[in-house]
Amino acid sequence: MARPERMDADTITRSLSEVDGWCMVEGREAIHKAFTFKNFVQAFGFMTQSAIISEKIDHHPEWFNVYKTVEVTLATHDVDGLTELDFKLAKAMDRIAQS
Repeated sequence: MARPERMDADTITRSLSEVDGWCMVEGREAIHKAFTFKNFVQAFGFMTQSAIISEKIDHHPEWFNVYKTVEVTLATHDVDGLTELDFKLAKAMDRIAQS
């Protein structure tokens, strides 16, 4: 699999406008979003479905779960920044959260 290319600032800005509720992480090139569900089971289900997609695209999130909240940070560690994989996974997570 080809190594993803790090995005430039203009591409990051454009890509960020295409995802709802994601924001840049202060002090690093990464995006973040907190998802809140009705209960722990729904939060865990979201994580399970996201994990399956993450494994398929070989791109894994940094995440933290407490009860019904899942906080997600995405970055591509291989390039120490953001790539199309981060936004692909962000969009997939948004779709999962909406279902």
